[in-house]
Amino acid sequence: MSGHSKWSTIKRKKAKTDAQRGKIFTKLIKEITVAARQGGGDEMANPALRTAIANAKTANMPSVNIERAIKKGTGELPGVVYEDATYEGYGPGGTALLVEALTDNKNRTVAEIRHILSKHNGNLGESGCVSWMFDKKGVILVNLEEIDEDALLELVLEAGADDMKIEDESYEIVTSQANFESVRQAIEENNIKIESAEISMHPQNTVNVSGKDAEQLLKLIEALEDHDDVNDVYSNFDIDADVLKEMEQDS
Repeated sequence: MSGHSKWSTIKRKKAKTDAQRGKIFTKLIKEITVAARQGGGDEMANPALRTAIANAKTANMPSVNIERAIKKGTGELPGVVYEDATYEGYGPGGTALLVEALTDNKNRTVAEIRHILSKHNGNLGESGCVSWMFDKKGVILVNLEEIDEDALLELVLEAGADDMKIEDESYEIVTSQANFESVRQAIEENNIKIESAEISMHPQNTVNVSGKDAEQLLKLIEALEDHDDVNDVYSNFDIDADVLKEMEQDS
């Protein structure tokens, strides 16, 4: 899980810049639209939509944008039809990569993802080549200033969480997919602000990368994340904290 946690920290910092550019709104609107199309426009009866809306509100997306995206998903307003797509492959240092996308043209997207991978010393694999290395988990982040560690730990464990640890400036709470909603609800009912909450893919084991491989890998993942159709990138890498800090200072 360390590789995922470290990349999550990088992504949170990057998301602030993306939010300033408005780029994150585009991806969140896609998420809301697809969730509404697949599960209906009632967020109380559609957990995926509820999560997408919560993420949009965390990013300070205006309510009118959220409502419009829901209506596009339910067909009340005209809009582009997006499809889910998952791409699997390998990155520098023998790392596994899972790329989740929402696209209106799968042929275009797969060609562009293949090009990005090739450009950064990676390659696209067959469906199923690395997905077996990951487990689907719920991940909830709460700022350290919100609550005492022991109090939060007791609360989330009682609600069904699997684990909690400190990553960067946040508590990272990990749950099973089945208990994700109950844990998030327990946190919200205690008036604790949630930084982010998502269903995520966690590697069963990690691969340590360093030096040039580490630099290439992070550039590859960032390039994938920057693609308009890509929603999430998951990998099983592990980079030593000192190495990661040096790389962040050099960038």
